[in-house]
Amino acid sequence: MVQLSPVRRFLSFAAIFFEQLVTVIGLTGGIASGKSTISAYAKQHGAHVIDADVLGHQAYEPGTDCFDAVVAEFGEDVLAADGAIDRRALGAKVFAEGSSLERLTDIVWPAIKRMAQDEIDRIKRANTRQIVVLEAAVLLEAGWQDFVDEVWVVTVDPEVAIARTMARDGLDREAVQSRIDAQITNTERITKADVVIDNSSTEQALNDTVAEAFDQLSARSAA
Repeated sequence: MVQLSPVRRFLSFAAIFFEQLVTVIGLTGGIASGKSTISAYAKQHGAHVIDADVLGHQAYEPGTDCFDAVVAEFGEDVLAADGAIDRRALGAKVFAEGSSLERLTDIVWPAIKRMAQDEIDRIKRANTRQIVVLEAAVLLEAGWQDFVDEVWVVTVDPEVAIARTMARDGLDREAVQSRIDAQITNTERITKADVVIDNSSTEQALNDTVAEAFDQLSARSAA
């Protein structure tokens, strides 16, 4: 494992992609794999982080095209008393019907992509060097790898993921396993990855691995 000082880590971020002002990394991985930890580390060292889950919440807000389309498709019974979309009610309805999930993602995923692309375009118009990390659990399923420069996949042993999620979310093993089974596998993710980061150890080990990954990115850009 490469050990890098905090100063060295910061400089590696600043030096990335001399030729290209904005570099977009698509960060993805399964449940409890450590995506948010990597994003937080990147943000601390100067990267701009776009969280697709946050954009997803914004897409559901009343008055948006996405909100109108979801209500039109799934009915007003997915609305809460305040008129907002009740994501639990929507989720229950979607997973109770075989074809509903695809119908929902056909509405929501393009909206999230447009919002992410708008933010990336805004950063590019600033004409400054910037690393952008797009954190998205569904990056590959949604086909969003077509507008990032590199795909970074963070993996974790399934048993570690189960233990972390049970402790974090208070779920039983069966519930966690069903979530994992609903996602694509690490093997499928790795086949589409430019960089693979293993997070089956400690947070410090993960930080060291991420620092090394950014150093290698810097070296590739200079080659």
